[in-house]
Amino acid sequence: MNKEELLKMFRQMEDIRNFDMKVNQMVRRGLVPGMTHFSVGEEAANVGAISALSPGDLITSNHRGHGQSIAMGIDLNEMMAEIMGRSNGSCKGKGGSMHIADLDAGNLGANGIVGGGMGIAIGAALTQKMKNTGKIVMCCFGDGATNEGTFHETLNMASIWNLPVIFYCINNGYGISTPIKSVMKVKHVHQRAVAYDIPGLFVEDGNDLLAVRKVLDEAVEYVRSGKGPVLVEAVSYRWFGHSTSDPGKYRTKEEVDAWKAKDPIARFRDYLIEQGVAKAEELDAIAEASHEAVEESVKYGMSGPEPSPESAFEDVFAE
Repeated sequence: MNKEELLKMFRQMEDIRNFDMKVNQMVRRGLVPGMTHFSVGEEAANVGAISALSPGDLITSNHRGHGQSIAMGIDLNEMMAEIMGRSNGSCKGKGGSMHIADLDAGNLGANGIVGGGMGIAIGAALTQKMKNTGKIVMCCFGDGATNEGTFHETLNMASIWNLPVIFYCINNGYGISTPIKSVMKVKHVHQRAVAYDIPGLFVEDGNDLLAVRKVLDEAVEYVRSGKGPVLVEAVSYRWFGHSTSDPGKYRTKEEVDAWKAKDPIARFRDYLIEQGVAKAEELDAIAEASHEAVEESVKYGMSGPEPSPESAFEDVFAE
Protein backbone atom coordinates (compact mmCIF):
# COMPACT_ATOMS: atom_id res chain seq x y z
CA MET A 1 0.00 0.00 0.00
CA ASN A 2 1.25 3.47 -0.83
CA LYS A 3 1.42 6.46 1.49
CA GLU A 4 -1.86 7.92 0.27
CA GLU A 5 -3.78 4.76 1.09
CA LEU A 6 -2.12 4.33 4.48
CA LEU A 7 -2.87 7.91 5.48
CA LYS A 8 -6.45 7.55 4.25
CA MET A 9 -6.91 4.61 6.63
CA PHE A 10 -5.36 6.60 9.47
CA ARG A 11 -7.78 9.44 8.80
CA GLN A 12 -10.74 7.07 8.71
CA MET A 13 -9.80 5.60 12.08
CA GLU A 14 -9.47 9.10 13.51
CA ASP A 15 -12.87 10.01 12.07
CA ILE A 16 -14.49 6.95 13.64
CA ARG A 17 -12.97 7.67 17.06
CA ASN A 18 -13.69 11.39 17.03
CA PHE A 19 -17.20 10.96 15.64
CA ASP A 20 -18.26 8.42 18.25
CA MET A 21 -16.65 10.29 21.12
CA LYS A 22 -18.58 13.38 20.05
CA VAL A 23 -21.85 11.50 19.70
CA ASN A 24 -21.32 10.08 23.19
CA GLN A 25 -21.12 13.64 24.53
CA MET A 26 -24.21 14.68 22.60
CA VAL A 27 -26.26 11.77 23.92
CA ARG A 28 -25.61 13.03 27.43
CA ARG A 29 -26.69 16.51 26.38
CA GLY A 30 -29.99 15.16 25.08
CA LEU A 31 -29.22 15.99 21.44
CA VAL A 32 -29.43 12.43 20.12
CA PRO A 33 -32.74 10.51 20.24
CA GLY A 34 -32.85 6.75 20.51
CA MET A 35 -30.07 4.24 21.13
CA THR A 36 -26.44 4.52 20.06
CA HIS A 37 -23.74 1.84 19.94
CA PHE A 38 -20.14 2.95 19.55
CA SER A 39 -17.23 1.61 17.50
CA VAL A 40 -14.56 3.08 19.80
CA GLY A 41 -11.81 0.49 20.10
CA GLU A 42 -12.85 -1.38 16.95
CA GLU A 43 -11.48 1.14 14.43
CA ALA A 44 -8.85 -1.16 12.93
CA ALA A 45 -11.29 -4.05 12.59
CA ASN A 46 -13.63 -1.80 10.61
CA VAL A 47 -11.20 0.15 8.44
CA GLY A 48 -8.89 -2.79 7.76
CA ALA A 49 -11.78 -4.87 6.45
CA ILE A 50 -13.66 -2.25 4.44
CA SER A 51 -10.45 -0.98 2.82
CA ALA A 52 -9.96 -4.39 1.19
CA LEU A 53 -13.12 -3.91 -0.89
CA SER A 54 -13.26 -2.32 -4.33
CA PRO A 55 -15.50 0.52 -5.53
CA GLY A 56 -18.92 -0.91 -6.29
CA ASP A 57 -18.75 -3.66 -3.69
CA LEU A 58 -21.52 -3.75 -1.09
CA ILE A 59 -21.86 -4.17 2.66
CA THR A 60 -24.59 -4.80 5.16
CA SER A 61 -23.89 -3.38 8.59
CA ASN A 62 -25.17 -3.97 12.12
CA HIS A 63 -26.32 -1.92 15.08
CA ARG A 64 -22.68 -1.07 15.92
CA GLY A 65 -22.21 0.24 12.41
CA HIS A 66 -20.82 3.76 12.73
CA GLY A 67 -17.29 2.58 11.98
CA GLN A 68 -18.33 0.60 8.92
CA SER A 69 -20.35 3.51 7.56
CA ILE A 70 -17.45 5.92 7.92
CA ALA A 71 -15.00 3.43 6.42
CA MET A 72 -17.34 3.14 3.40
CA GLY A 73 -17.01 6.89 2.87
CA ILE A 74 -20.31 8.27 4.13
CA ASP A 75 -20.58 12.05 4.41
CA LEU A 76 -19.92 12.90 8.07
CA ASN A 77 -22.30 15.86 7.99
CA GLU A 78 -25.23 13.79 6.76
CA MET A 79 -24.42 10.95 9.14
CA MET A 80 -24.33 13.26 12.15
CA ALA A 81 -27.59 14.89 11.10
CA GLU A 82 -29.17 11.45 10.74
CA ILE A 83 -28.11 10.42 14.25
CA MET A 84 -29.53 13.70 15.55
CA GLY A 85 -32.84 12.89 13.84
CA ARG A 86 -32.72 15.82 11.42
CA SER A 87 -34.24 15.88 7.95
CA ASN A 88 -30.90 16.79 6.33
CA GLY A 89 -29.55 13.42 7.45
CA SER A 90 -28.49 10.58 5.19
CA CYS A 91 -31.88 8.86 5.71
CA LYS A 92 -33.83 12.12 6.15
CA GLY A 93 -33.68 11.79 9.94
CA LYS A 94 -35.97 8.77 10.03
CA GLY A 95 -33.43 5.99 10.54
CA GLY A 96 -31.15 7.15 13.32
CA SER A 97 -28.00 5.51 14.60
CA MET A 98 -28.97 1.88 14.07
CA HIS A 99 -30.27 2.32 10.52
CA ILE A 100 -27.56 4.34 8.80
CA ALA A 101 -27.52 3.63 5.06
CA ASP A 102 -25.65 5.10 2.10
CA LEU A 103 -26.70 3.32 -1.07
CA ASP A 104 -24.49 5.47 -3.32
CA ALA A 105 -21.43 4.24 -1.40
CA GLY A 106 -22.59 0.62 -1.36
CA ASN A 107 -23.77 0.58 2.26
CA LEU A 108 -27.10 -1.27 2.18
CA GLY A 109 -27.78 -0.24 5.75
CA ALA A 110 -27.19 -0.91 9.40
CA ASN A 111 -29.75 -2.97 11.28
CA GLY A 112 -31.15 -2.86 14.77
CA ILE A 113 -31.97 -6.57 14.68
CA VAL A 114 -29.15 -8.86 15.78
CA GLY A 115 -28.15 -10.73 12.63
CA GLY A 116 -30.74 -8.77 10.66
CA GLY A 117 -28.38 -7.91 7.83
CA MET A 118 -27.51 -11.51 6.98
CA GLY A 119 -30.54 -12.29 4.85
CA ILE A 120 -30.17 -8.95 3.06
CA ALA A 121 -26.51 -9.74 2.38
CA ILE A 122 -27.12 -13.08 0.70
CA GLY A 123 -29.98 -11.60 -1.31
CA ALA A 124 -27.64 -8.89 -2.55
CA ALA A 125 -24.96 -11.50 -3.21
CA LEU A 126 -27.41 -13.60 -5.23
CA THR A 127 -28.19 -10.52 -7.32
CA GLN A 128 -24.49 -9.98 -8.07
CA LYS A 129 -24.10 -13.61 -9.09
CA MET A 130 -27.19 -13.69 -11.31
CA LYS A 131 -26.26 -10.44 -13.03
CA ASN A 132 -22.56 -11.36 -13.20
CA THR A 133 -21.53 -7.92 -11.90
CA GLY A 134 -18.21 -9.02 -10.42
CA LYS A 135 -19.14 -7.26 -7.17
CA ILE A 136 -19.02 -8.94 -3.78
CA VAL A 137 -20.90 -8.36 -0.53
CA MET A 138 -19.45 -8.07 2.98
CA CYS A 139 -21.91 -8.92 5.76
CA CYS A 140 -20.72 -7.30 9.02
CA PHE A 141 -21.94 -8.50 12.43
CA GLY A 142 -20.83 -9.07 16.00
CA ASP A 143 -20.18 -12.23 17.96
CA GLY A 144 -23.64 -12.05 19.53
CA ALA A 145 -25.23 -12.68 16.13
CA THR A 146 -23.46 -16.01 15.65
CA ASN A 147 -25.94 -17.85 17.87
CA GLU A 148 -28.93 -16.57 15.92
CA GLY A 149 -30.68 -18.99 13.60
CA THR A 150 -30.23 -16.64 10.65
CA PHE A 151 -26.44 -16.98 10.96
CA HIS A 152 -26.59 -20.71 10.31
CA GLU A 153 -29.36 -20.46 7.72
CA THR A 154 -27.59 -17.84 5.62
CA LEU A 155 -24.17 -19.50 5.82
CA ASN A 156 -25.78 -22.73 4.67
CA MET A 157 -27.63 -21.06 1.80
CA ALA A 158 -24.59 -19.03 0.71
CA SER A 159 -22.54 -22.20 0.73
CA ILE A 160 -24.88 -24.35 -1.36
CA TRP A 161 -25.51 -21.50 -3.82
CA ASN A 162 -21.83 -20.52 -3.95
CA LEU A 163 -22.60 -16.84 -3.33
CA PRO A 164 -20.01 -14.01 -3.43
CA VAL A 165 -20.30 -12.95 0.20
CA ILE A 166 -17.87 -12.46 3.09
CA PHE A 167 -19.43 -13.10 6.48
CA TYR A 168 -17.37 -10.79 8.70
CA CYS A 169 -17.59 -11.10 12.47
CA ILE A 170 -16.00 -8.48 14.71
CA ASN A 171 -15.74 -10.46 17.94
CA ASN A 172 -15.54 -8.01 20.84
CA GLY A 173 -16.11 -10.74 23.41
CA TYR A 174 -19.59 -9.80 24.57
CA GLY A 175 -23.19 -9.97 23.40
CA ILE A 176 -24.35 -7.09 25.59
CA SER A 177 -23.18 -8.49 28.97
CA THR A 178 -22.88 -12.16 27.98
CA PRO A 179 -19.32 -13.39 27.28
CA ILE A 180 -19.32 -15.20 23.97
CA LYS A 181 -17.07 -17.92 25.42
CA SER A 182 -19.86 -18.87 27.84
CA VAL A 183 -22.42 -19.57 25.09
CA MET A 184 -20.28 -21.24 22.43
CA LYS A 185 -18.56 -24.63 22.70
CA VAL A 186 -15.96 -24.03 19.99
CA LYS A 187 -13.12 -21.69 20.88
CA HIS A 188 -13.48 -19.34 17.91
CA VAL A 189 -16.36 -18.20 15.73
CA HIS A 190 -14.53 -18.88 12.45
CA GLN A 191 -14.29 -22.57 13.34
CA ARG A 192 -18.00 -22.85 12.60
CA ALA A 193 -17.23 -22.48 8.89
CA VAL A 194 -16.34 -26.15 8.67
CA ALA A 195 -20.01 -27.09 9.10
CA TYR A 196 -20.75 -25.43 5.76
CA ASP A 197 -17.58 -26.52 3.95
CA ILE A 198 -16.35 -22.95 3.48
CA PRO A 199 -13.06 -21.34 4.57
CA GLY A 200 -12.85 -19.89 8.07
CA LEU A 201 -10.24 -17.13 8.35
CA PHE A 202 -8.99 -15.65 11.61
CA VAL A 203 -7.50 -12.30 12.64
CA GLU A 204 -6.26 -13.00 16.13
CA ASP A 205 -5.31 -9.36 16.69
CA GLY A 206 -8.13 -7.28 15.25
CA ASN A 207 -6.52 -4.14 16.66
CA ASP A 208 -3.68 -4.49 14.16
CA LEU A 209 -4.92 -2.65 11.09
CA LEU A 210 -2.53 -4.27 8.64
CA ALA A 211 -3.20 -7.76 10.03
CA VAL A 212 -6.91 -7.23 9.41
CA ARG A 213 -6.24 -5.92 5.91
CA LYS A 214 -4.00 -8.89 5.04
CA VAL A 215 -6.63 -11.49 5.97
CA LEU A 216 -9.45 -9.59 4.29
CA ASP A 217 -7.38 -9.23 1.12
CA GLU A 218 -7.21 -13.02 1.10
CA ALA A 219 -10.95 -13.31 1.69
CA VAL A 220 -11.80 -10.80 -1.05
CA GLU A 221 -9.58 -12.57 -3.58
CA TYR A 222 -11.18 -15.94 -2.78
CA VAL A 223 -14.77 -14.71 -3.01
CA ARG A 224 -14.28 -12.52 -6.08
CA SER A 225 -12.73 -15.46 -7.94
CA GLY A 226 -16.10 -17.23 -7.77
CA LYS A 227 -15.20 -19.87 -5.20
CA GLY A 228 -18.08 -18.99 -2.89
CA PRO A 229 -18.43 -17.49 0.61
CA VAL A 230 -15.98 -17.25 3.50
CA LEU A 231 -16.38 -16.64 7.23
CA VAL A 232 -13.87 -14.23 8.77
CA GLU A 233 -13.46 -13.47 12.48
CA ALA A 234 -11.45 -10.55 13.86
CA VAL A 235 -10.97 -10.27 17.63
CA SER A 236 -11.28 -6.72 18.96
CA TYR A 237 -12.92 -4.92 21.89
CA ARG A 238 -15.40 -2.13 22.50
CA TRP A 239 -14.14 0.38 25.05
CA PHE A 240 -17.64 1.44 26.11
CA GLY A 241 -20.63 -0.56 27.21
CA HIS A 242 -22.96 -2.21 24.73
CA SER A 243 -24.85 1.06 24.31
CA THR A 244 -25.18 4.41 26.04
CA SER A 245 -27.54 2.80 28.56
CA ASP A 246 -24.95 0.18 29.57
CA PRO A 247 -22.33 1.11 32.23
CA GLY A 248 -20.46 -2.12 31.48
CA LYS A 249 -20.08 -3.20 35.10
CA TYR A 250 -19.75 -6.84 34.08
CA ARG A 251 -16.20 -6.04 32.93
CA THR A 252 -13.28 -5.26 35.21
CA LYS A 253 -11.28 -2.04 34.98
CA GLU A 254 -8.18 -4.15 34.45
CA GLU A 255 -9.74 -5.83 31.40
CA VAL A 256 -10.77 -2.56 29.81
CA ASP A 257 -7.42 -0.91 30.54
CA ALA A 258 -5.55 -3.85 29.03
CA TRP A 259 -7.43 -3.41 25.77
CA LYS A 260 -7.03 0.37 25.80
CA ALA A 261 -3.29 -0.22 26.00
CA LYS A 262 -3.65 -1.90 22.59
CA ASP A 263 -5.31 1.19 21.08
CA PRO A 264 -5.45 0.49 17.32
CA ILE A 265 -5.02 4.15 16.35
CA ALA A 266 -1.96 4.70 18.55
CA ARG A 267 -0.42 1.50 17.24
CA PHE A 268 -0.92 2.43 13.59
CA ARG A 269 0.38 5.93 14.24
CA ASP A 270 3.56 4.48 15.74
CA TYR A 271 3.92 2.17 12.75
CA LEU A 272 3.63 5.01 10.25
CA ILE A 273 6.29 7.01 12.06
CA GLU A 274 8.64 4.05 12.57
CA GLN A 275 8.39 3.05 8.91
CA GLY A 276 9.06 6.59 7.73
CA VAL A 277 5.67 6.87 6.04
CA ALA A 278 4.80 10.11 7.83
CA LYS A 279 6.18 12.39 10.50
CA ALA A 280 4.40 13.04 13.77
CA GLU A 281 3.51 16.58 12.68
CA GLU A 282 1.77 15.29 9.57
CA LEU A 283 -0.27 12.80 11.56
CA ASP A 284 -1.13 15.47 14.12
CA ALA A 285 -2.47 17.63 11.30
CA ILE A 286 -4.63 14.75 10.04
CA ALA A 287 -6.00 14.16 13.55
CA GLU A 288 -6.79 17.85 13.95
CA ALA A 289 -8.53 17.97 10.57
CA SER A 290 -10.65 15.03 11.71
CA HIS A 291 -11.61 16.85 14.92
CA GLU A 292 -12.62 19.91 12.91
CA ALA A 293 -14.67 17.86 10.45
CA VAL A 294 -16.61 16.25 13.29
CA GLU A 295 -17.29 19.63 14.89
CA GLU A 296 -18.54 20.92 11.54
CA SER A 297 -20.83 17.89 11.26
CA VAL A 298 -22.50 18.88 14.53
CA LYS A 299 -23.15 22.38 13.19
CA TYR A 300 -24.61 20.88 10.05
CA GLY A 301 -26.86 18.59 12.07
CA MET A 302 -28.04 21.41 14.31
CA SER A 303 -28.95 23.47 11.23
CA GLY A 304 -31.47 20.93 9.97
CA PRO A 305 -35.14 20.72 11.01
CA GLU A 306 -36.74 17.60 12.39
CA PRO A 307 -38.70 15.53 9.84
CA SER A 308 -42.26 16.69 9.29
CA PRO A 309 -45.07 14.37 10.39
CA GLU A 310 -46.12 14.05 6.76
CA SER A 311 -42.72 12.59 5.82
CA ALA A 312 -43.61 9.42 7.75
CA PHE A 313 -45.61 8.36 4.67
CA GLU A 314 -42.77 9.03 2.22
CA ASP A 315 -40.08 6.59 1.07
CA VAL A 316 -41.86 3.56 2.48
CA PHE A 317 -41.69 1.51 -0.73
CA ALA A 318 -40.04 1.59 -4.14
CA GLU A 319 -41.69 1.04 -7.52
